[in-house]
Amino acid sequence: MLESLVCPVTNAVLRYDAERHELVSKAAGLAFPIRGGIPIMLVDEARKVE
Repeated sequence: MLESLVCPVTNAVLRYDAERHELVSKAAGLAFPIRGGIPIMLVDEARKVE
C-alpha cells in the first residue's frame, strides 16, 4: 500500500526509511512519520531533511 502514496506537497514518489519509520520525499525535503503503522501525511508533522 505504501507504493500508492505520494508526497502531499509535490506529488513525488516517496522512499520508505525502515530504520526511522518514515516516508521521505526528496523533492520536498520532508520526511513523514509512520506511527502505529499509519503514515502521517501532514506537512506540520513532517521532519525537514537535507
